[in-house]
Amino acid sequence: MPGAVSPARVSPSAQLHLVDASPYIFRAFFSLPTSIQRPAGKPVNAVRGFGDFLAKLLVEERPTHVLVAFDGSLTTSFRNDVYPAYKSSRELPDADLVAQLDASKNVAEALGLATTLDDGYEADDLVATARARFDGDFARFTVVSADKDMTQLVDERTEFYDFGKSQRIGPNGVVEKMGVRPPQVRDLLGLAGDSVDDIPGVRGVGPKTATALLAEFDDLDALYAGLDRVATLSIRGAKTLGAKLEAARDDAFLSRELATVAVDAPLPQESPADLRRAPIDRTRLGRIGDELGLDGLLRAATRIEG
Repeated sequence: MPGAVSPARVSPSAQLHLVDASPYIFRAFFSLPTSIQRPAGKPVNAVRGFGDFLAKLLVEERPTHVLVAFDGSLTTSFRNDVYPAYKSSRELPDADLVAQLDASKNVAEALGLATTLDDGYEADDLVATARARFDGDFARFTVVSADKDMTQLVDERTEFYDFGKSQRIGPNGVVEKMGVRPPQVRDLLGLAGDSVDDIPGVRGVGPKTATALLAEFDDLDALYAGLDRVATLSIRGAKTLGAKLEAARDDAFLSRELATVAVDAPLPQESPADLRRAPIDRTRLGRIGDELGLDGLLRAATRIEG
């Protein structure tokens, strides 16, 4: 990659920004008018909004190392092999949105950013894999996403940055937002489930009850090891709660598995040098802008370079 540096030259204070692209592509598609079209007459509103998001992020953060992760498939992942109903109730993505995904990735690359996608793993998994792989190479990590499930990655060196809300969240912020510590987010989803992703959880256990249980037990393993204690807790419906949990034991652990981000996804980037921001490729960016009728891309490049 042009402008790359060797791993040995990465500063011990260097920071890696890990961008979950999908929330920002979707937000642009649904918030900007479809009248923003390419010369051929197809919408390019998602590309326009995503490009604006990246430009603003780069201007405000001035990151040195960035990885932008995309969903290779918007409908399936390896989780469907484990649980076929995962995300099955979602409507199929709009064809006009799907048609803009490749162009959105091309814009990110033209802006000098490393990108990754995989048809079997979700963008969340690619971000989590990068966080694990480069743990020893960076002092700080910023996960840029609007997906609350990603808060499970937060620790003393990793913040969750909801860019749209200008909200940065550390470990204490996760407790305030989710009611549990970052490592417990997956246990919370294992108990309460997630209707958006069709993760079943334990029938009859909602977020409040799940949060109360995880205040007493460190994780699902400890909860099920101490199931006989549940009836003694000061939780609404505690007397019958143990039976509900026992009946749904398999669902609880399956749901936690589904909600846990993978750290073994295929990732082409092997060293910090692969993540170093490269100079903006104005020729490529101009070509994309001409093809899509988005002359603002080169103006965005000027803002970034300035």
